[in-house]
Amino acid sequence: MTFRPLHDRVLVRRIEADERTAGGIIIPDTAKEKPQEGEVIAVGPGARDESGKLVELDVKVGDRILFGKWSGTEIRLNGEDLLIMKESDVMGVIEQATAVKKAA
Repeated sequence: MTFRPLHDRVLVRRIEADERTAGGIIIPDTAKEKPQEGEVIAVGPGARDESGKLVELDVKVGDRILFGKWSGTEIRLNGEDLLIMKESDVMGVIEQATAVKKAA
């Protein structure tokens, strides 16, 4: 089954955080917080402005994003837990550094 979000909504898969702290302590499932980082799985076509013109979304499929703690609606699709949220709930896109700075 495929899913296509409508308007300015995005479908997101949460990216699970590490199960250990920096000191090596294992965090039990009951003490973990839900991750606020995810990967965009699908995006809608965009929202319409006051003049009726379609405004495309800034996020695209494959982007790693940060979102608010209580953002989105949880759904289960094809046995996987996912989130649907509006683009306005997305706080930012995590971009990987493409160039490594050389030490001077």
